[in-house]
Amino acid sequence: MFVLERFIEDCVRARAEDDSHKAVREAVAEAVSDPSSVAAALGEPASAGFEALYQSDELTILNFTWAPMMTLMPHNHNMWAVIGLYSGREDNIFWRKEDGRITAAGAKALMPGDAAALGKDIIHSVTNPIEKMTSALHVYGGNFFAPGRSEWDAETLEEHPFDFDKSRRIFREANARFNLTKGQETAA
Repeated sequence: MFVLERFIEDCVRARAEDDSHKAVREAVAEAVSDPSSVAAALGEPASAGFEALYQSDELTILNFTWAPMMTLMPHNHNMWAVIGLYSGREDNIFWRKEDGRITAAGAKALMPGDAAALGKDIIHSVTNPIEKMTSALHVYGGNFFAPGRSEWDAETLEEHPFDFDKSRRIFREANARFNLTKGQETAA
């Protein structure tokens, strides 16, 4: 059974014992091995967004929810990350820098119960390709909200400083589309 306080303690302890993502990945994999328990503890998401469950200079734990058909532009973290999916599906496209731009270098689909580690130099974009909310625990090996990260324009693939306000706007717009769709289904 997933207990948030115990999960946070496990991640903090794992980070203190090992600077890499390996021990934290094990804690996340254990947590999401029972996806319905995580969903029951954290509640059914009503909207897309992210909630900080724990934050320090060494570790950030977020509960992310992606709206149906939502995509977040390519971005980096400048630190390792571990993603543990507990509902829906999350498709990641991985990118690499090449001649001043980025080019697609691979992809990975995550399903409930999956835990994936991303290295500190990874650039990725995220899509929820299904018609329901997707939720995941994201654990970062540092302060996720610290400056210095980058994002790439979805159309031109040009690099810019990461803009949290723009990211929040993308979540708000995805929620508006989702709510409109729900309203249309109810009226039908």
